[in-house]
Amino acid sequence: MKTNRTLWLAMPLALAVGVTGCASGGGGYGQQGPQGQQPSGDRNNTLTGAGIGAALGIAAGLLTGDSATSRRDRALIGAAAGSAIGGGVGAYMDAQERELRNRLEGTDIGVERQGDQLILNMPSSVTFGFDSSELQLSARQALNQVNAVLLNYPDTRINVAGYTDSTGSDSYNQRLSERRAQAVGTYLQQGGVEAGRINAVGYGEANPVASNDTESGRAQNRRVEITLTPVQS
Repeated sequence: MKTNRTLWLAMPLALAVGVTGCASGGGGYGQQGPQGQQPSGDRNNTLTGAGIGAALGIAAGLLTGDSATSRRDRALIGAAAGSAIGGGVGAYMDAQERELRNRLEGTDIGVERQGDQLILNMPSSVTFGFDSSELQLSARQALNQVNAVLLNYPDTRINVAGYTDSTGSDSYNQRLSERRAQAVGTYLQQGGVEAGRINAVGYGEANPVASNDTESGRAQNRRVEITLTPVQS
């Protein structure tokens, strides 16, 4: 009961700490892109990250104190640290998203935001020819832009996933998807991205995003997805 009461007493001040941190632009990931402006939804993303961080900090503080006063003090300290980390991650990914959208405009590569993750969808029209794992010129040009952003944001993990349509055998498509994912991962490394940040994997025919019964659907399923995840998320 004392712990619950301490939680409710600490929560208002903790949230105030989180919001104040967001307003001041603090946090370990508080980098801004060259435009100096946040994209739509940045403040909400940052506030969400700060709120989650503050809540986690409170929980940690309440579990480590020896008395009600000690737990309250630790909860407030944890809230301050947690809100800075949480808000900072959101701001870090906001800035990275802005740069990617600017650089990839007109390339047919989609940029999707899912929480603190960014997903780059590279369709077959951009990446590879039919039944090939050799990057086309359009893919290399687009990946040069992706590389330029990734080098500016080293605290991001990179997962490269290759997919095929359902034409051909499962085993052949699995190997083809692996070669395609590896081709993209290798190109990113050649552009200066550290190999330890990159994980390349093929999924073959799995996870289709459209029907394989039509040519347009199969073309959508032949794709490479690059998922960017902040190290401290």
